[in-house]
Amino acid sequence: MWSQKIAQRAIIVAGCMAMIYTQLTMSPATIEFARSLGATGWHIGILGALPTLMLFMQFVAAVLANHLQYRRWIWFSFCILQRLILIPVAAVPWLFPDMSDQGWLWMLIILTALNHALIHFTTPLWLSWMGDYLPHLGLNRYWGIRQLWMYWSGAISLLGGAIFLAESGLGIQQGFAVLICIGAAFGIIDILVFLKVDEPPVTQMKEPKLREVFSTPFHDQNFRSFISFTCFWHFAAMLGAPFISYYLLDYIGMDVFRLLLLWTCSWIGGAIFSKRLGQMAEHFGNRPMLILCTAFKSTNMIGLLFLPREPTIAFWIMVPIFIVDSLLNAGIAIANNGFMLKNSPAENRTMFIAAGTAVAGMVGGLTSILAGGFLVLSSGWNASFWGMEFNNFHVLFATSLIMRLVAAVFARTIREPESHWTSQVVVQLVGVTPFRILRFPVGLYRSFLSDDDPSLSRKENRDRNKPLKPEENKRPT
Repeated sequence: MWSQKIAQRAIIVAGCMAMIYTQLTMSPATIEFARSLGATGWHIGILGALPTLMLFMQFVAAVLANHLQYRRWIWFSFCILQRLILIPVAAVPWLFPDMSDQGWLWMLIILTALNHALIHFTTPLWLSWMGDYLPHLGLNRYWGIRQLWMYWSGAISLLGGAIFLAESGLGIQQGFAVLICIGAAFGIIDILVFLKVDEPPVTQMKEPKLREVFSTPFHDQNFRSFISFTCFWHFAAMLGAPFISYYLLDYIGMDVFRLLLLWTCSWIGGAIFSKRLGQMAEHFGNRPMLILCTAFKSTNMIGLLFLPREPTIAFWIMVPIFIVDSLLNAGIAIANNGFMLKNSPAENRTMFIAAGTAVAGMVGGLTSILAGGFLVLSSGWNASFWGMEFNNFHVLFATSLIMRLVAAVFARTIREPESHWTSQVVVQLVGVTPFRILRFPVGLYRSFLSDDDPSLSRKENRDRNKPLKPEENKRPT
C-alpha cells in the first residue's frame, strides 16, 4: 500500500479521473441527446431528479457498512459496474437497431437511474473510508485542493467534449455515444487507483439494531440542524437547477457547442477559488461558508429571468454568472463534506453521511419531477410584464429564486458550536472592516495571497496559520 502522503496525491488524481467521467457521461449534452429522442419537460425533470432521487441507496449502504469489516471490495465491485452501465445506451444502434426513439429514451432514463443508484450506494462507503483514513486536521484545506484540480479537470473535459461534438461531424446521438465510451475508460482508471490506498477497518456499532442505526444521526442536535437545512436547500435549488440547460437549448436557442462551452467556463470559478475556500472553511468553520454561499446562489436564477432571447448575447451574459455560481457550488461542496466528515462519529459514520445527503436528495428529486410535470402542463403559457415576455420556465426560476433567498436565512440555524461569525469570513474576503466595503476588489486580490509572513520561519508561519482555539474566537452558541 502507498504511504499516506502518496495516497493523498493519488486520491486527488482519482478525483480528476472521476470528474472527467462525470462530465463526459452526464454533461449538458445528455439533455440535447434526450431532446433528439423526443424528450419533453417531464422527461428532463425525471433526468434532473435522478441524481438526488436515488440518494436513498445511501441508507442501504449505511446499513450494510455496519455488518462489514472492510468496505474496499464491495465498493470496488459496484463502482466498476457503475462505470460501465451506460455503455448499452451508446451501443443501441448496434445492439438494438430496431429500437424506437421512445424506447431508447426510456433506456437512457432507466440506466441513468441505475447509474445514480450505484453511485449513491458506493458514495457513503467511500466517504466513510476517507473519513477514517484522512487526518481531520487540515481536512477542509485538503478537500479544497482536491476540488481545485477536479474543477480544472471538469473544465478541460467539457471543453474537449464541446470541440469534439462541434468538429467531428457526428450527430448528437453518435457523438454522445463516443463521449460515454471515453468517459467510462477514465472512470475505470479512477476506481483502480484505490487498490493501493490503505483502508482502516470499519468501526461498527455494538450489536447494531436497524432502528438505532437509522435514528442515531437524527438524535444528534447539531447534525439534525444540518439535515433540516440541506432538505430545504435541495427543495429550493431543484425548482430551477435541472432545467437550466433545457431552457437555454429549447427557449433561448443556444446550440450544444455554446452550452458546453458555457458549462466549461463555469468550472473556472470553482477551480480558481476552491483552495482558498477550503482554507477558509478549515479556519472559520463550515457553517459561515454555507451561509455565505447560499446567500448568493440566487444569482443564476436572476440572470435566467432577464436573459434576452438571443443565443450569442445570452452566452456572454451567462459566462460570468456561471463562473460565480461555480465558485458558490465549490464552497457548498467543501462545507458539506467537511461538516459531515468532521461531525460524524467513527461508529456508524456511513449512516451519518447517508442521512446528511439522502433525505435532502429525495426531497430534491421529488421537487424536480413535480417541476417537470408543471412545465408539461403549462406548456404554451406566456405573459408580458413591463414589455418583457415570461413563460412557464420563468415561473420556476422566480419561485426557485425566492426559495433560495429563504434558504440563506435558514442556513443560520445550522449548529456548529466551534464555527466563527459569518462576518469574520466577509472581513477576510474584503480585507477590511465591513464599513469599508468599497475596497472589496483589493481584499479579493489579497485573499489569493499566501497567509505566510516572509519574515517568519516556516514553523512560525505554520503556528501563525493554525485555526484559533474555540475560546479565542468563536461564535456564541
